[in-house]
Amino acid sequence: MNLRALVSVTGKPGLFKLVGQNKGGFILETLDSAKIKSVVSLSSTKMATLEDITIYGEDEEIRLLNVFETIKEKGLTVDPKADGETLRNTFREIAPGHDESRVYSSDIKKIFTWYNIIKDLPLFEEEAPAPLV
Repeated sequence: MNLRALVSVTGKPGLFKLVGQNKGGFILETLDSAKIKSVVSLSSTKMATLEDITIYGEDEEIRLLNVFETIKEKGLTVDPKADGETLRNTFREIAPGHDESRVYSSDIKKIFTWYNIIKDLPLFEEEAPAPLV
């Protein structure tokens, strides 16, 4: 799974592909069919790549990519609009050991929404490039 160029932007719904950088900030493109490009300021916006996002665990943090891999391996179809208890039960199955007191239903809903956005992208099937040493 090669999701290196995909980012979440605080305060903006959905996911974005990082397509470049200029003096004013990062150039992002929406992942929907509209492919709208926008510039996000470096100083006023927080961004996180999907590769860097982790989920609170009871013993250790769980990488978001590992959660996505588990959903993919189990062939689960997840409806992010399901009720909170259904989402939590499904999340217990794919991310055992997550800290239930710090991972909220809204977080789980966002993770499932993101998965549904990226599952059909070509990047989802690509191997991640080797880390730079």
